[in-house]
Amino acid sequence: MPYIASATTTGGRNGHVETSDGLLKFDLSVPKEIGGPGKPGATNPEQFFAAGYSACFGSAVEFLARQEKLPVTGVTVTADVTIDQNTAGFFLAVRLRTHVAGVDRSVAERLVNQAHVGVCPYSKATRGNIQVLLEVV
Repeated sequence: MPYIASATTTGGRNGHVETSDGLLKFDLSVPKEIGGPGKPGATNPEQFFAAGYSACFGSAVEFLARQEKLPVTGVTVTADVTIDQNTAGFFLAVRLRTHVAGVDRSVAERLVNQAHVGVCPYSKATRGNIQVLLEVV
C-alpha cells in the first residue's frame, strides 16, 4: 500500500500550510529576493522542497551503501534550491552537496551518481525538468 502525504495551503505563497496529521503548520511568505514581503518567521515552498530532497537523497545514498556493505558512517546532504525568473517565467534549480563519511571520494561520487540516476524518487521526478547539480564535499 503506498504512503500518501497530504498538505493543504490557504492563501498561496503568502498564506498558511498544514499537513493532514497536523505535524507541520507554517505561515508562508514570498522571499524578498523575488519581490515578496519576506515575513519574519515564515517559510516558503522552496525550503520544504530542499528539506524533502535532502532527506530523500541522503536515504538513497545510505541505501546503496548498505546494499554494497560499505563502511559508510554517515551521509549529510545540503540541498540548495534556487527559484528564479527569466523570460519564460519562474524556474527551479537544485544543487545537492553530499558528504559520505567512511569511504574515499571516488566511492562517494559513485554512490551519489547512482542515487541520483536510479534510486532517489526526487531525482527521478526532477529529471529532465530542472537543473540538478551534484557535488561531493
